[in-house]
Amino acid sequence: VPIILMQVIITIWKGICLLPVALQKIFGQVLGILLLVIASKRKRIAQMNIQICFPLLTSQEQQKLIHQNFKFLGASIFQTGSAWFWSDVKIQKHVEYEIKGLELLNNTETQSGNLVLFKHSQHLELDARLLGLNAEIYGVGRSHNSPIMNNLQTQGRLSSIQATANKNNPREFLAWLKKGKNVLYAIDQDYGWKNSIELSFFKNPAATITTTRKIIDITQCNLLFVNSYFAKEKLVLELESINHDDLDSMELAQKINDLMEQKITLHPEEYLWSHRRFKSTLGKNFYK
Repeated sequence: VPIILMQVIITIWKGICLLPVALQKIFGQVLGILLLVIASKRKRIAQMNIQICFPLLTSQEQQKLIHQNFKFLGASIFQTGSAWFWSDVKIQKHVEYEIKGLELLNNTETQSGNLVLFKHSQHLELDARLLGLNAEIYGVGRSHNSPIMNNLQTQGRLSSIQATANKNNPREFLAWLKKGKNVLYAIDQDYGWKNSIELSFFKNPAATITTTRKIIDITQCNLLFVNSYFAKEKLVLELESINHDDLDSMELAQKINDLMEQKITLHPEEYLWSHRRFKSTLGKNFYK
């Protein structure tokens, strides 16, 4: 996308994010329907993922799930805008939410850090902002391919997160964990074979990151999982501990996959299905 066009899109996006919340919701719905029509590549990827992850659904049920998924995709663009551009006061006023298990993040009795795993919900930027409003949070991510978007993403995330580290620079976030900090990390995507092995995800072979065990062993951190979902209009975030005693790197990675799968299945329409999760195992042609 040309730089000028990108800047125009960002300006319009920021402008819409200033409108009343009710209007933003309408824009989100319209955008979701529009993306179903124009984002054919994304739709194809989502279709293939849903087909193999939910083989027991009829084709009609799968289509319904894709439609719901794209409605959430449309809404998520404005939820991300709220997360990046709104003030703390505005978020607290307009976003109805509840965090369960927050004491796990604010536990000052132990000096251990918390590695907080989360899944790629389409509203994950808003999830992170809400956590950052209620606890001291650090993040791990990857740079955006577009320098303009990368700058915007970094600035947006730093409105609630203390600092972010690139996932390719583990030294930085390992140091945070050693100092007893909370570090957010999403590991449910296909990052290639470098730190991954083939494990099961929705009964399909998936390249799965196995470094969690190593991170725990190096930093002596706790392992937490945060699940997020909408209950009607309220965004709920649930924190829980993951028991990793006596599990090797492969067993722990599979346990995390199983937990992710279980949580995604409860609210499948909210998950980012338009990521090529099985490209390393089933091949890139699978999504063509």
